[in-house]
Amino acid sequence: MENIGIHSISNEPMNDILALVTQYKELGLHTIIDYDKFNRYAVTYHSTALEGATLTEEETAVLLDEGITPKGKPLEHSLMVKDHYDALLFVLHAAENRTPVTAGFIRQISARVMKTTGSIINTPLGTVDASKGELRKSNVRAGRHYFITYDKVPDALALFVRQIAGDLQKAATPDKQLLLAFSAHFDLVSIHPFYDGNGRVSRLLMNYIQALFSLPLSIVFQDDKAAYITALNESGKAENKQPFYDFMLQEYTRFLTGEIQKYHSLQQTPPVKKGSSFGLFF
Repeated sequence: MENIGIHSISNEPMNDILALVTQYKELGLHTIIDYDKFNRYAVTYHSTALEGATLTEEETAVLLDEGITPKGKPLEHSLMVKDHYDALLFVLHAAENRTPVTAGFIRQISARVMKTTGSIINTPLGTVDASKGELRKSNVRAGRHYFITYDKVPDALALFVRQIAGDLQKAATPDKQLLLAFSAHFDLVSIHPFYDGNGRVSRLLMNYIQALFSLPLSIVFQDDKAAYITALNESGKAENKQPFYDFMLQEYTRFLTGEIQKYHSLQQTPPVKKGSSFGLFF
């Protein structure tokens, strides 16, 4: 793992981001009825849509609110959404309790993400149960990109969590905390320790670190999937996280700006009727 590269972001863009974070917090959005819940729904919708789930935002809310699966959509997609939401609640609770980031903790996140959709993979070295957060035992690739060989995964994961433990102690300011969250996201997905769910697990670890430091949760918007993959690939090829940092800061700006604008627009319009699926912000 490289250093988290705090000084790789110029002061001006980071200052703009931190100003948005401050403005977002000052609005007191968490005091609005169901805001936090629907914010978590949005995180889940976008993260699972990136992985192929076809539920709309409204269908996601109805599923998580009422347990109603949408007609005409694969059941697996609804299960993916429910598992992700449960995993998100798990990491947020862990952040409240300041649960240490260990290999076991990351495997617990994976087990929840893949709880009902994870399969058993047969390999020459034995079976791997994805629903239990077991590490892969063979090599994998995404497109033309090959990840580290399976035999290097345990040591890479051990090094990763040691680095995170140290970085969490040193990240004393919001800019360092935010870049640490993005860095952990990138490093974990680059290790690719599991057969499936690596993207969701990595984004959830990012959210865990943000919650740990009381920062707004990041969303990687599903309509920015191509740019997301490009940023990951460019940073991987260059062995420099700058392209990924730039992309994530753009996503964070988009999220914070959108929420602030929606809040102010609500002051000009009648409130949403009680019982509306996505409450105030959807």
